[in-house]
Amino acid sequence: MKNILIAGAGKGIGLATAQLLQNEYHLSLITRTETEAIKNIRGNLFFLDIVKDNTSELDTLPEDLHGLLYCPGSITLKPFTRLTPDDFINDFYQNVLGAVKLIQYCLPRLKKSGGASVVLFSTVAVQTGMAFHSSIAVAKAGVEGLCRSLAAELAANKIRVNAIAPSLTNTPLAAGLLNTTEKMEASAKRHPLMRIGDANDIAALAAFLISDNASWITGQVIHADGGMGVLK
Repeated sequence: MKNILIAGAGKGIGLATAQLLQNEYHLSLITRTETEAIKNIRGNLFFLDIVKDNTSELDTLPEDLHGLLYCPGSITLKPFTRLTPDDFINDFYQNVLGAVKLIQYCLPRLKKSGGASVVLFSTVAVQTGMAFHSSIAVAKAGVEGLCRSLAAELAANKIRVNAIAPSLTNTPLAAGLLNTTEKMEASAKRHPLMRIGDANDIAALAAFLISDNASWITGQVIHADGGMGVLK
């Protein structure tokens, strides 16, 4: 059974992906908080903050990894004039440097597998300019650059690297944007498919990119955004 590592598995898209993959792969799950949902998933649990904590806590990971998903993210939505340098720094650390740190640590294990897949997460706001998204769009643009650069560099090692760029998805991270019926309806109407995303929509795409069914796909940023990125 292949070994998959999911960072940010405690809730939202990471949790939905872990639930989807648990019967097909041997999972190692990184989360900052223990929840009943994650305790019910088959897999080894690691409680740490990728950005702040020492990765040596992951030394008991399997010797070879066939897949790595980096799901932690942030939503910092403010007018540009209210954003501080710390806002940009915090978003960059959470979304980019956390991924860098984990991939660098896991790279020997990914190479040892003989064929691995890395899945990162961007946002539709990188391609489609949106007001109040400056900080998160900058950070996620870094994720997309990392995705393509690593895909080129690691192709010789048979490691694929792709990113998913969702639009607004109904997860705990977006709770403040979707906490009323009116907000839910307004958000749905902004999408050509007239609904917001569900964590399972994104998890299904992540599961495909991790699998051998996507063995000829690398360096791609794939939009799962209800058509928002390209349709009017």
